[in-house]
Amino acid sequence: MFGLGFQELLLILAIALIVVGPGKLPDLARALGRGLAEFRKATNEIKQTFDQDETVQEIKKEFRTAQSQMTLEQLAAPREPQKVAAPAAESAAAPAEEPKAETGKTASDIESASERTTPSTGS
Repeated sequence: MFGLGFQELLLILAIALIVVGPGKLPDLARALGRGLAEFRKATNEIKQTFDQDETVQEIKKEFRTAQSQMTLEQLAAPREPQKVAAPAAESAAAPAEEPKAETGKTASDIESASERTTPSTGS
């Protein structure tokens, strides 16, 4: 353990028995055991915190790498030339005709009919 053999431990226990006394030695051993247990628990929590911190750092590194890779791909991708504004104005001025269902009615006709038949929940 700490380079102590059985004889050294026996000598330490004998000295502790003489100094502390037989009545208080069990209480002292119990308190020492609790202290060691708390110390181990605290060190384990610190180890877990460091492990979690390392995991978070790895995730951040992967995210930054992916983000820079996406940026490079966007810069390398050829851009399409933008369309002239005139065709866009024509399409806005003349909206496309709504597709008709098999009944011959447009979607707006069906919506307005359903609004008329739905009872209002007013006052």
